[in-house]
Amino acid sequence: MATPLIIIIIIIIIIIIIIIFIISYKLIFSGGNKPNVPPSPPALPIIGNLLQLTSLPHRSFHALSQTYGPLMLLHIGQVPTLIVSSPDTALEVLKTHDLAFANRPFSKPFFKLTYGGCNISFSQYGDYWRQAKKLAVVHLLNHKRVRSFHTLRQHQASLMIQKIAGSEEEEVVNVSEIVYEYSNEVVSRAAAGKLGNAEKFKEMVEEASVLFGGFQVYDMFPAMGWLSVVMGLDGKLERVTRKLDVFLSEIVEEHVERRRHGGAGEEGEDFVDLLLALKEGEDGDFAIADENIKAIIMDMIGAGTDTSSVTLEWAMAELIKNPRTMKKAQDEVRQRSNGKPTVSENDIPQMSYLQAVIKEVLRLHPAAPLLLPHESRQKVVIQGYEIPERTRVMINAWSIGRDPNSWEDPEEFKPERFVGSSVDFKGLDLKFIPFGAGRRICPGINFAITSVEFALASLLYHFNWRLPDGLSVEDLDMQEAPGLTTPRKQSLHLIATPYLPQVFV
Repeated sequence: MATPLIIIIIIIIIIIIIIIFIISYKLIFSGGNKPNVPPSPPALPIIGNLLQLTSLPHRSFHALSQTYGPLMLLHIGQVPTLIVSSPDTALEVLKTHDLAFANRPFSKPFFKLTYGGCNISFSQYGDYWRQAKKLAVVHLLNHKRVRSFHTLRQHQASLMIQKIAGSEEEEVVNVSEIVYEYSNEVVSRAAAGKLGNAEKFKEMVEEASVLFGGFQVYDMFPAMGWLSVVMGLDGKLERVTRKLDVFLSEIVEEHVERRRHGGAGEEGEDFVDLLLALKEGEDGDFAIADENIKAIIMDMIGAGTDTSSVTLEWAMAELIKNPRTMKKAQDEVRQRSNGKPTVSENDIPQMSYLQAVIKEVLRLHPAAPLLLPHESRQKVVIQGYEIPERTRVMINAWSIGRDPNSWEDPEEFKPERFVGSSVDFKGLDLKFIPFGAGRRICPGINFAITSVEFALASLLYHFNWRLPDGLSVEDLDMQEAPGLTTPRKQSLHLIATPYLPQVFV
């Protein structure tokens, strides 16, 4: 029983000694020429600006930027971190100096979980990343391939509608749970095919999420790696990595066997089939191993599920909170579908207001409010400030989407702002970057948006929605949960009343 207490005491003593050393060093050697770095809030030794952050760092960064400006240098533990909070500064990082900021910072959990950085999202900038991204864009996520999964999306949306319709009259529906299941099944089956993989993968992601959600000791104190051993994080990381590897290896082996016998999945070729074809040299000349396949598949499922479900969850919450907007969106979907048994993907391009609703949701509630971190590959000068090599960079897409210089009434949910507007989320308009911009922009935009549009249109077409009895829109909790993605803090519970399709003339 005494051992953990002794360890804690030793850690405290070591930290005190380090603090005393740093204070003494600064007192003795302060002065001299200092680089012209961006404005920075006062920081404490060792922990830097950690005490100024909350469990929702995008909101903390936003509040600090109101005092210190849209280009701000923080010290998160031992790591110098540049916070970018305006379209102009985002332009400098993601466009003007895109190549200089094309790296990802090293993260021990992600490095282990992605077979040494063999995925796309977190791999270092270089030849491998260029090949992997080209593979994804050309072979896995091109427009034709995304369209080829329409039967899968239709099937999963139908199951979602049936599940809601099967509930008792006036029964409260957990919308957050239902849209997560839809997103997870669509992404998992497109990536790996087999029914049932989605639920298993969900369990493993939840187990691993504590290792890479928020700011972890690995990332904040890279020079104090022994802390992760003392805290038991290394052991847990090893267990999760092994478990995930066994699961992914089984998926790859099942596909190898199926291909050996000339078969494909019920929905046709999935991403594993396509990657195995590349490995075998059937469709390209990429040098690809099983580890690459497993890392890329995990990347696709992990990134695609949360971001899509979070967007759907916030879309339904905002529509419930804004009944006029809900009616306008439903009227459009129902008129375009015009009495059909269900929504057709072919009709969605004509649903301009539905698309504006989704854009407005992404502006106010970007699924990953800080995107993925960048890291400078060299010293860069931005707006007269020196950014040293290996500085971590966080783009506050949440703050940029609320910039009053770019958006009228930025805190209000007004899809009309996008109707007839050319502003899009594909990285050209730096005031609206929910998927990032530049070289490291998310390659799965088309897949994600297509899935979200179809699911939301289906939910609006088949049901009328309201809050449970006794609740008003003023009672609706719109707080966020912490993490790499920010779903609602409280699950969204609504009552669905089936709508009988009518023919509009």
